[in-house]
Amino acid sequence: MKARVLEIRKGVLNKNDEIARGLRERLHAAGVLTINLVSSPGTGKTALLQRTLRELREQGSSVAALVGDLATDNDARRLAEAGVPVKQINTDGRCHLEAQMVSDHLSDWDLDRLDYLFIENVGNLVCPSSYDLGEDLRVVLLSVTEGEDKPLKYPNIFNSADVAVLTKMDLAEACEFDIEAARANIAAVRPGMRIVSTSAKSGVGVQEWLSCLAEEKQSRLVGV
Repeated sequence: MKARVLEIRKGVLNKNDEIARGLRERLHAAGVLTINLVSSPGTGKTALLQRTLRELREQGSSVAALVGDLATDNDARRLAEAGVPVKQINTDGRCHLEAQMVSDHLSDWDLDRLDYLFIENVGNLVCPSSYDLGEDLRVVLLSVTEGEDKPLKYPNIFNSADVAVLTKMDLAEACEFDIEAARANIAAVRPGMRIVSTSAKSGVGVQEWLSCLAEEKQSRLVGV
């Protein structure tokens, strides 16, 4: 029975990867940089993304977002306040997004008019590590309220990410957060990964984060 379960899981992941490859090709052809945001619940993904969408729009970029949650459209309504296209993906109990879900929700968007597509994944540090969504950049978020050892407890998601963003830095002192220990733990799991420290509330690190996105778009999509 165990071998059969593993075989089915491998088949599901292979199918997902096939869809993700096609989706990535489609997005690249349109010149869209796609960012998959992953974290545990309560890390501040929505707050950072809301500020990111607003800042990019004000800078003249065309941006859109897909939001994954088990239920409700609360986060999508929050993000829509940034004045950009947003769609909610309800997974009906599934603990992660899959490439087909993303593809289905892009069907009526003109991708040629987008510069950036953000995917806010379901709050979970386990399952999303296995599912390619056709993204260019997987960004893992770690808040100062979670503790410095999270990368060591959940190495797969940090090892599969391209960038780590520390969030809620305005609370770091109150939480007695050891930023150097957090950086060392991230580096132990994913040596050389870029780390950006941010606060969506105060604005600390937001410009560095936006510069990171612009650099990635330039390096990944030039000549595509």
